[in-house]
Amino acid sequence: MDTYLETERLVLRRFTADDADLLIELDSDPAVMRYLTGGQPTAPQVVREEYLPRILAGYERWDGALGLFAAHEKDGGAFIGWFHSRPQPKGPVDEAELGYRLRQAAWGKGYATEGSRALLAKAFTELGVRMVWAETMSVNHGSRNIMEKLGMTLTDTIPTPSDMKMIEGSEHGGVRYEITKEQWKQQ
Repeated sequence: MDTYLETERLVLRRFTADDADLLIELDSDPAVMRYLTGGQPTAPQVVREEYLPRILAGYERWDGALGLFAAHEKDGGAFIGWFHSRPQPKGPVDEAELGYRLRQAAWGKGYATEGSRALLAKAFTELGVRMVWAETMSVNHGSRNIMEKLGMTLTDTIPTPSDMKMIEGSEHGGVRYEITKEQWKQQ
């Protein structure tokens, strides 16, 4: 396993070309996709031909330092989902987006906070990132709570993208949270 990062209970690793089925299974759960597609699964062909190649290309683009990483439990090795820390495609490399998508079986165990905290620490201490941001729907209180636990600050409201108008709560728009390296150090 090509370990990227370890926490007390998790191992994050780079995805490989053989991991499409993990992503397909994750994106086929309506509850996991609730705030992303209104519960609609991602087509397996899209995962294989678009998503996974884009993930793998990201490792090359950012020299393996940033990207989207598979998350496994240390105890037993179960795949629980993924985390990402990466810049916008044409954005500055010192501004990274934080994100995660976890299987339902991993919800409520503190994994999202644990993995995100570790990514923040790595970004700010090893990778030269000066600011990390995250966005979610206004009604996604679970993700908002995690962002606040991480010390991130609500900085903006954002309109709902047109391809997400069918999602329950889309009329409330989205929110953006941020944390700078200096703010992170003060925690």
